[in-house]
Amino acid sequence: MSSALDEDTRQTLDAGRETAGAMLRAAQKDLQKVFIVFLVGFLGSFYALRLFVWDFFKGVTRAQMSAQVSGEVSIIAQTPFDVILLQAKIGLVVGVVLAAPVFVYFSRDALKVRGLWPSSPIPVWKLALILVGMVGLFVLGVAYGYYVFFPFTFSFLAQNAIAAGFTPTYSIVKWAQFIFLLTASFGLASQLPLAMTGLSYAEIVPYETFRDKWRHAFVGVFAAGAMFTPPDPFTQIMWAVPVLTLYGISLYLAKIVTTARRGSEQMNVAGTVGAHWNSIAGVGVVGGLLVYVFFERGGVAYFNQGLAAIGSDYVVYAPGSTAVLGAYVAVAAVLAATVAVSYFVYRDLDDLAVVEAGIGDPTAIDLGDLDAGGVRSAPPEIFGAMDEDEAMAAAGDALDAGDKEKARAIVDRFDQDGDADGEDSETASGAGANADGEQGGGSIGDRAARAGSTFFDEFRGGDGEEAESEEDDDGDFEGYYTDVAFILDSVTSNAFRIVAVFMTVLAVTFGWLYTGGIKRVYEDFLSRLPAQVRPEEVLDVVALHPMEALVFQVKFSTIIAALATAPLLAYYAWPALRERDIVRQRRRAVFVWTGALTAGLIGGFVLGYTTIAPSVISWLVSDAVRANMVIAYRITNFFWLIVFTTAGIGFLADVPIAMILLNSAGVTYDTMRGRWREVTVGILAVAALFTPADVLTMFLVTIPLMAAYGIGLGVLFVITLGGRRDLAPSRGTEV
Repeated sequence: MSSALDEDTRQTLDAGRETAGAMLRAAQKDLQKVFIVFLVGFLGSFYALRLFVWDFFKGVTRAQMSAQVSGEVSIIAQTPFDVILLQAKIGLVVGVVLAAPVFVYFSRDALKVRGLWPSSPIPVWKLALILVGMVGLFVLGVAYGYYVFFPFTFSFLAQNAIAAGFTPTYSIVKWAQFIFLLTASFGLASQLPLAMTGLSYAEIVPYETFRDKWRHAFVGVFAAGAMFTPPDPFTQIMWAVPVLTLYGISLYLAKIVTTARRGSEQMNVAGTVGAHWNSIAGVGVVGGLLVYVFFERGGVAYFNQGLAAIGSDYVVYAPGSTAVLGAYVAVAAVLAATVAVSYFVYRDLDDLAVVEAGIGDPTAIDLGDLDAGGVRSAPPEIFGAMDEDEAMAAAGDALDAGDKEKARAIVDRFDQDGDADGEDSETASGAGANADGEQGGGSIGDRAARAGSTFFDEFRGGDGEEAESEEDDDGDFEGYYTDVAFILDSVTSNAFRIVAVFMTVLAVTFGWLYTGGIKRVYEDFLSRLPAQVRPEEVLDVVALHPMEALVFQVKFSTIIAALATAPLLAYYAWPALRERDIVRQRRRAVFVWTGALTAGLIGGFVLGYTTIAPSVISWLVSDAVRANMVIAYRITNFFWLIVFTTAGIGFLADVPIAMILLNSAGVTYDTMRGRWREVTVGILAVAALFTPADVLTMFLVTIPLMAAYGIGLGVLFVITLGGRRDLAPSRGTEV
């Protein structure tokens, strides 16, 4: 039997195993030292967590909370081993992180043999500078998280949970994981200056890429903020703004090191400082004076009043002595002078880059620095040295920047002056003239059109004998592909309206839940439980994760928005479905479908909310109530139980209704009966995605849905006379 891995993969894995073995052999005599470092990191973290880190984390968590909110928040251990196992896991991670560099250092001989160690020794001062920079930036990022971001975030999350009627009872494991995840995100984000500078200096990622793709970085930072932070604008901005500021600083540093590297012989930092020493000194003096005036003229009091106005408990203290004030002034003066030096160096680098680009080789001119007029008047050598991929990439960058005129100018100049005639003429001589009697070649647009036509001809089978022999095999796939592409095209042409409706419903639903709607629903539901359950004394809903309440609100709002958008999606897709003979009714049938399914959903929801859900929950808690136990449900478990026993009843009612509607649209009874296996697998897959991660709940959802599907088949058997007379109109019939 052939291996599941190809030869290259096996060779890579073998090389990795061999390298790891060689590293272990090379470091064998020093493994004791590596283990000692690991043990120090493990035990130090273990006891540090036990002695003061947990108290520090609790202080950060409650820093911005009012006394009332802080009294409601508690941190619990769900099992007897939660705390000690969590401390052990954190200690293991810290120990491995500290021991890994020591192990790599002691195994450097094996790495040198394999060419994985720098051939020329790196000066110690450079390594020390890099290490200090990494540690310093990491500390700054973590400090911002603990002293600015975390206090506001935890206060917001706790107040949101309490306002919704839940108790913020955080599991120590989930609470610690949340803190460490965000700590890691701030620490890694703070490494941007070093990472971008290093990549630009080594030309692994050119500085121009970071400069031209700043919009992508902007979107990426906010996307990462949406993943790491609560989904509210305030905390996302608090996460994103410092990262974007770091990106701007990193871009500046990347330009400095890149230009200095490319023109290192002409760049003279000391000369720049000497030429502008008076301006630099003046800026430093002004910076120091501003800090002195701030402290001496009551700036501290005004700043503290501003903090109090936004509900912050932080206080800025004035210097207690003249020496401390002098230190503050000196630091401010040095920082201001450093900024001035950076400005003058940056300006000289710009001048140097212009000089280098304007002398000698005109191809050194960067198209990214030109506007549309500059592109049209640029030397032809620039475009003669480009290939088609480079020209299209430059035009694409211009389009990304919103400059369509510049993109068109780049394409026109490349078609006019680019070195593509030889290749096109050879292609033309081999392929013959085109339909107009002209030879091949032409502009980028013409070549792209021909390439696209050739690709789709090949994709669809071409005109040769081989295509004819494969026509039967590929016919079904081609048909499905064409149908799906046609339907998606009709939907995407109205994507703006669909997305607008989805986002509007999502925002309205989330706003209603966030402003107290979920609490009103929760209290109304508890009032429907039997008196013996005594929800105000026994039943409690807790948040084990800081973001649990907010995440549930977002998920529930997304489901409501998807359901509300589905009829609009069907409305715009209906003409394409009818054109492909997938459905045979006119588009007005969408309103019938929407009305029927909505009626079934609402009817089932009312039945579940008023009768089934209270009965089920009362039955589930009855034994615990008789035993005088305190019941604390997680938000996700409790509310999804309510959703499944309310809206879930509506979905069950909609299954037979949807089957009747599908039959009227052209899906036959025999097809639905014959495809029951595929339906079962599909329901199992959906249940696995949208239910808690265990097999029991997956089957608890799947079995009722399959029972509803069986009822639908029974109803269809009756109304279609056993499948002999379906409800769908015959082909070509106008309905």
